[in-house]
Amino acid sequence: MGSAMENIEQSTKILIVDDEPDVEVLMKQRFRRQIRENKFELFFALNGILALEALSKDPGIRLVISDINMPEMDGLTLLRNINEKYPTVIPIIVSAYGDMNNIRAAMNLGAFDFVTKPINFDDLNVTIDKTLVHIQNLIQAQKTRSRLDGILHELNVANEIQQSILPRNFINDNNIEMFAKMAAAKEIGGDFYDFFWLDDDKSKLGIVIADVSGKGVPAALFMTVSRTLIRAHAYNHIESPGACLSKVNEALHKDNTNVMFVTTFYAILDIKSGILTYSNAGHNPPHIIRKDAPLESMSKIHGMALAVMEDLVYKEDHITLNPGDTLFLYTDGVTEAENIEGTLFGNEKLASSLDQYRNLAASELINTIRSDIVTYANGYPQSDDITMLAIRYLAGK
Repeated sequence: MGSAMENIEQSTKILIVDDEPDVEVLMKQRFRRQIRENKFELFFALNGILALEALSKDPGIRLVISDINMPEMDGLTLLRNINEKYPTVIPIIVSAYGDMNNIRAAMNLGAFDFVTKPINFDDLNVTIDKTLVHIQNLIQAQKTRSRLDGILHELNVANEIQQSILPRNFINDNNIEMFAKMAAAKEIGGDFYDFFWLDDDKSKLGIVIADVSGKGVPAALFMTVSRTLIRAHAYNHIESPGACLSKVNEALHKDNTNVMFVTTFYAILDIKSGILTYSNAGHNPPHIIRKDAPLESMSKIHGMALAVMEDLVYKEDHITLNPGDTLFLYTDGVTEAENIEGTLFGNEKLASSLDQYRNLAASELINTIRSDIVTYANGYPQSDDITMLAIRYLAGK
């Protein structure tokens, strides 16, 4: 019969529907070798009603060869029922050559192919062979779809887990007004933000934003490890974000078999004084929206991204936040958002937006800029994770 028959893992169940009693004898005779070699298992029905009964009893039947003109239920009505009730069953129609109108109607109803009477069994063999290849392709497509659905489900679960890792209980009190948002380009991403108190009296706040190289699952795993290490070392270096990043870099580089890296901005805010001590490991420079002064960019970089090289020492700097000032942190997915012409959102547009929205609350500021990015992209797909964190310093107001 050909290679297609050899690829069928088990015998192919074929239902032959014809009201002529001698068809069963003829088919069994013509396909005796395939039956003997367990390639074909033939079933027979004298009309469409009996055919539907056979299909309901044996879901393993995937191929139906049916005459059109039959009593009680003709082939066209059978096709309609198969199409509605058994969409995985593939039908072949048999009819006289002069009955082309019915053959055309059958093809419109979902018949995969047709053969004409009197049957030429060489032609029938070719038609069955072609149909079985189609069935195998459908089976593989269904398996692939099932695997894809499983992967998508796992990714959705991973996204929920990743989002749950990011802190959502934003600090909003007399000292600080805070909000953050992370939108992954894929189901899961490599950006993250974090904040945590470094002491019991809540006078020192650790603030982190970071961007892992790459996308998807590897970036998400590296993100989780990076976040955990930063937190772990932060409590041992509550006065020095630079020393913290030096330790994290050492740990990340040690087992970095996939040669990944993470740009990181880590700062410690003294709530009482407003002094922000920070270290920037290759990350985008944050902005300070001064209450009564022009926008200020924190342009100092204290070293390359974490995990690139060992034995790096990250220094740090200080800047003072005044009551009413807002610290805005972001990843490069913000400035590198593209529109359909390939033009980036850019640093100048971001700075202009921050100045324009300087009086908005932290949540309104981030949501408005996010909306501006979506509008700017105008349907062009997001290519990178977009993360923003805004902290308005209120102490002393």
